[in-house]
Amino acid sequence: MTAGDHARDLFAVQGLGVIVTGGASGIGLGYLEALAGRGARVTMFDIDPQRVQAEVGRLRLAGLDVAGEALDVTDHAALDAAVDRVVRGYGKLDVMFANAGIDSGPGFIGGWAGEDRPRVPEGALERYTDERWNRVIEVNLNGVFATVRAAARHMKPNRGGRIIITTSLASRKVEPAIGSAYLAAKAGAAHFMHAAALELGGFGITVNAIAPGFIVTNIGGGHAHAAQVQQRMARAIPLGRVGFPADLDGLAVFLASAASSYITGQEIVIDGGWGLG
Repeated sequence: MTAGDHARDLFAVQGLGVIVTGGASGIGLGYLEALAGRGARVTMFDIDPQRVQAEVGRLRLAGLDVAGEALDVTDHAALDAAVDRVVRGYGKLDVMFANAGIDSGPGFIGGWAGEDRPRVPEGALERYTDERWNRVIEVNLNGVFATVRAAARHMKPNRGGRIIITTSLASRKVEPAIGSAYLAAKAGAAHFMHAAALELGGFGITVNAIAPGFIVTNIGGGHAHAAQVQQRMARAIPLGRVGFPADLDGLAVFLASAASSYITGQEIVIDGGWGLG
């Protein structure tokens, strides 16, 4: 075997059975395309049925082995049933991306890097409603818990698997433009990842997290697509540009493949250096 063959084998994901929650757009769709484009069999779960239908159709036309189901990860019974159906089709579950998440609305400070940053009254703690707090926790933390639980139920009997949670730079860096429920949920998801990795390691299951920084997606109303926002953020990021879902492809494939077989319990930040200062 040549060195090139060994490298290809290490990062091979062909034929793996994969699920991506929140997989019909943004970061989740990026994960899905990275894995399916390398021969994995991938199912997207997403709350938006129109996007699921459109993206599955587009990717199948491109020759990729992709399926999809519309569901809300806060409906744990529906999530469990959907995972069961996918596993029956694939025969086993090799990789689970617990990625589904929502924006938390404004924080107590407005704007981004390079802007005037006034206080935002509707983001103040005393105006933070139970409804707003609970919805973010239900999706961004409880949804991760339910997704990982469903994966563990299928992976433990096979004594192997990869679980990858999408956290955020916000799990460790307080950004006042982001609502505090999001910060709390992502920090909780990161520490839950540590606990799950410790528990599941004895079954050959690795559990890790990808923590993106400023990535251009539709979350938060799609503000990151604005050229002016990107220019201002780029000045605050040491690598001089904002990130895109494709910037996470390499890490997604690495964590899903045999190349990461001795790595577990790690939260890996991809932020262009934004979190350094």
